[in-house]
Amino acid sequence: MTNARIHSRLRLACHAYVKSRTGAAAAEFALVLTLLIVPLMNAFDIGVYVYQRMQLDNAAQVAVQTAWAQCAPSGDVPATVNNNCAGLAAAMTTALRTTPLGSGVTITSTTESYCCPGAGTISCQGPVATTTPTNCSSGQPPGDYIFINASYTYSPIYAGLSVASLLTTPITRTAWMRLS
Repeated sequence: MTNARIHSRLRLACHAYVKSRTGAAAAEFALVLTLLIVPLMNAFDIGVYVYQRMQLDNAAQVAVQTAWAQCAPSGDVPATVNNNCAGLAAAMTTALRTTPLGSGVTITSTTESYCCPGAGTISCQGPVATTTPTNCSSGQPPGDYIFINASYTYSPIYAGLSVASLLTTPITRTAWMRLS
């Protein structure tokens, strides 16, 4: 084959390629697809954040229920004072980590207070270690409540593309339960 013939065939092939429209739809679809994927990735990442926050709520509730199950039936209350309820911290941590979040969950604080229940809320008089309880406004004695703060560090799946990177981390949730 001569150079002129090769050049002619190459020129015809290039001309046919430029005139062809068969790949235009695929190219447009690829451009639009990238614009659609970024919001989907954001929605997925935010969904994972919300799910893990709900799991942390559940983990904190499991921890306070463990405190109740271990201390209240045996009358070992106040549970956090003078080691009345031996092994409480370890039992709560173990229970906390049985949730799907596993060992990533930690108890950041445990407090126990005398509180009076109200209409949908409770008002606390102070920590059981330093407070002498007085009767509530209803005339009833205050209850012994335990409060757990649990924490979990969230890391976004698509850190560079997701607005979930802007959400609060670590996630911290509080659960409480009446022991007596």
